[in-house]
Amino acid sequence: MARESWKERQKRREKTVAKYAEIRKELKDKKDYEGLAKLPRDASPTRLKNRCSITGRAHGFIRVFGISRIVFREFAHRGLLPGVRKASY
Repeated sequence: MARESWKERQKRREKTVAKYAEIRKELKDKKDYEGLAKLPRDASPTRLKNRCSITGRAHGFIRVFGISRIVFREFAHRGLLPGVRKASY
């Protein structure tokens, strides 16, 4: 389980990226890189990290479901993920 501070930091970065998205787009179209440099660091979308929506885990993230591999496995065994079945040969 990730620390609460990491989860909150991620949420704050997501808000900052959304806030400055339009401004960043305009500055990039104008090729005004000095203006881009004056924006906050967290305004860049590359600073976002994919995290599990349940646990906050950063590694083993499955994009389609938005959860980590561990949570995916638990949910799949419980039958909570529609269209996912355990493989059998």
